[in-house]
Amino acid sequence: MIKKTFLTLLTLILLSTNSYSAGSSNDGGGKSNYDKAVTLIKAAKKYEKKGKAEKANKRYEKAKALLIKSNKKKPNQADTLNYLGFTTRKLGDFENGEKYYLLGLEIEPNHVGINEYLGELYVVTNRLDLAKERLKVLESCNCEEYNELKEIIEGTKKSKY
Repeated sequence: MIKKTFLTLLTLILLSTNSYSAGSSNDGGGKSNYDKAVTLIKAAKKYEKKGKAEKANKRYEKAKALLIKSNKKKPNQADTLNYLGFTTRKLGDFENGEKYYLLGLEIEPNHVGINEYLGELYVVTNRLDLAKERLKVLESCNCEEYNELKEIIEGTKKSKY
């Protein structure tokens, strides 16, 4: 009896913690809005590499809508704000993309993804001094984001935006 109660309790705990994953609550389909958005962003990046901008943009639009829902249900998550900034920037809205990134940095100043993507935004908007500040934050991370941003700042790698 005690073993059965323990297993039931453990199962309930595991189920309840699963519904509070990175970005938002589950909608019954198994994946959170945040998780669905990340899947769409990965697909969009693949389309972008193949030169299929229209298909990529459709996925970025859908991902952005899911991220907005996720942010409403569970606000102020740095990862969600990072991808909101990313999708908004990819859709050409640099001003609002920057706002999302800056909100994310208020929550998590050393967020690797936000610092890289914000640096890329600064390069595209001709603010190299600010891009170099983001690179400086990433300097000790020992991560690919540092190298990616460094290459873009040096002009050895082109950023689509």
